[in-house]
Amino acid sequence: MEQLQNFKIAQFAHRIQYKDLNENITDQLKRHLLDSLASLFHATQRPAIHKLVKQLQLLGEGGHCNVPLVERLPMDRAAQLYTALIRYPDFMDNYLGKDSTCHPCDNIGSLLAASQYRPTSGKDFLRSMAISYQLQCRLIEEIPVMTEGIDHTLLLSYSIVAGIAQLLELTIEQTAHALAIAGCSISPLATSRASYTYEWKGFASSLDALTCINIALLAKQGMTGPLALFEGPKGFKEIFNMKLDYDWEHENLSLIPRCILKKYNAEVHSQAVLEAIYQLQQDHSIRVDAIKKIDITTFLTSYNIIGSGSYGDRQKVASKEQADHSLFYLAAVLLLDGEIYPSQFEPDRINRPDVQQLLQKVEVRTGLPVHKPMKLVETIDPYTARYPEKMRSKVEITFEDGRQIVQEQEDYPGFYTRPMDWQQVVKKFHKLTADAISEKRRQQVLAVVQDLENREMTDLLQLVNNPDH
Repeated sequence: MEQLQNFKIAQFAHRIQYKDLNENITDQLKRHLLDSLASLFHATQRPAIHKLVKQLQLLGEGGHCNVPLVERLPMDRAAQLYTALIRYPDFMDNYLGKDSTCHPCDNIGSLLAASQYRPTSGKDFLRSMAISYQLQCRLIEEIPVMTEGIDHTLLLSYSIVAGIAQLLELTIEQTAHALAIAGCSISPLATSRASYTYEWKGFASSLDALTCINIALLAKQGMTGPLALFEGPKGFKEIFNMKLDYDWEHENLSLIPRCILKKYNAEVHSQAVLEAIYQLQQDHSIRVDAIKKIDITTFLTSYNIIGSGSYGDRQKVASKEQADHSLFYLAAVLLLDGEIYPSQFEPDRINRPDVQQLLQKVEVRTGLPVHKPMKLVETIDPYTARYPEKMRSKVEITFEDGRQIVQEQEDYPGFYTRPMDWQQVVKKFHKLTADAISEKRRQQVLAVVQDLENREMTDLLQLVNNPDH
């Protein structure tokens, strides 16, 4: 009988070792880890995070793991907190599939927690990070559940379990059962990202982390789950009409180089549009009060999620969560402020008349006024046809005197065609963490992450869990 996909994924999760990571993969993972830690340190000061902290304290402190903001926590809640800290600022990495996207760094919080189960080396951590990144990206390509209205954090549950399996010393069989339990237990709806968008957008993946640690530890105790999750009755194939039939035996780490970082603190599909606006600012003296209208042409996925397409109206903006997913607000605030960092999402900035008035002058469209069926649009719309290999976008600014300036863009610094180097990530790290940790602590974190393959995870965890303020 053909071996089930859950077993094949479990075997992949145990087959990959640190020696399978080449120098480029290792360097990229360290850049993505540093980028994630920048968000983690920054988020320790955000009010929304402290709602979670209060809930954790209400449940009771104490446990196996040291963590930021709280004395100690059990491993599952530690994973939840780490993941929320990395995810909440929405300044994290991405992978773009043709029909879906994901944030591979959503795996890191669980790996940080699981690294405290037993002595863990930096090599062990990087190996597990590579497993999680590759698996989540591969599943995004093979079974893009967002086309069915299911959030991509469903697929995150598989990559978390696969990544923590070796750290928690699960067997292949235990890993297969953990994957099965996770797959039939976590099915979030994509409405958490639709308009009007609320705080839960930044916390949904943290609940995956909490649940997956629980599931993995249950499987370690012998708990069994529906192994034929993808093939069996009422399983993935029957419910979603998506068949997972992938050759995991020959899977490598080839998708990791396609993972990308954000230059702007904004939804990923906005990045090329914002880079076009930035280039216009560099090339022209723009008087914002003289702007008559701003026309943005983008690809269909961008239009749907952040341009008032199928995810709802994005021109009504009064909160961070809606603002960072509104191409109207993002274009306006970049023209006014010259950058997009967390300060652009403070309530008083969002609700100031200058940006609220300017965003009403923004219009967003696709290359052609045809949005369905998707397969047709991918063929005939020149902006959509090149996605995700390119993020083709155009910005036209018309002034009151009739003058026009135009900029076309197909990538940005941080995209896989123009990846951020170590120094660019370091610059972003310093800017995000300047008010959260001292210069001395920042330099210590940089030194450990850059040399992680020669360190123990306790070296990094001590710096993460005990930031000085």
